[in-house]
Amino acid sequence: MRRCPECDHWEPAGAPDCVRCAGLVDEIVEEGWRAFLEQEFGTTRPPDERLIAEMVTEEPDKHPWRVVDAAYDRLTCPECGDRLSRGPAGCAACDVANGFRYSAIEIDRPAVPAGNEHALRVNVAVTRRTSGVSESEVLLRRLSLPILIEGGLPTRAQAQATKALANGGATEAELAAFIYREWADR
Repeated sequence: MRRCPECDHWEPAGAPDCVRCAGLVDEIVEEGWRAFLEQEFGTTRPPDERLIAEMVTEEPDKHPWRVVDAAYDRLTCPECGDRLSRGPAGCAACDVANGFRYSAIEIDRPAVPAGNEHALRVNVAVTRRTSGVSESEVLLRRLSLPILIEGGLPTRAQAQATKALANGGATEAELAAFIYREWADR
């Protein structure tokens, strides 16, 4: 893990407020998109990228989650004008797209515990679309990202203890210290 020179969080736990960390979270998704384009089309810059994105989002259950999330980023919501699935909670089109994103495929990376990719996916999704999510939930999700990216995964007991600390009014610094100390020891 490395400290962000902009916000001093472990990268990318400063997202979404830190522009640099938010970019690193987006890059998790973009890496998957580029790999997909290279594998399927032999280039990372096809001329019809929007059309490809539309095709991917029509069958989200046939593609890895990173590809689906990146495809939604390339489409504009007809209701709110934001990137499709990233608009405010209550925007019907974004809410539907946000729900469909979870039908995408999750494949754990090599040498990570089973379930790491699911946890990473959920935390990335919450960090990228905080609307309609409680501040404490966003905080826990973004603080967890550095450990998940490194391949860690909390035990159920560790996750419950972390949630109890958050519900008990622990500060961001206390939560971060607990997560990085307790979860990293696995």
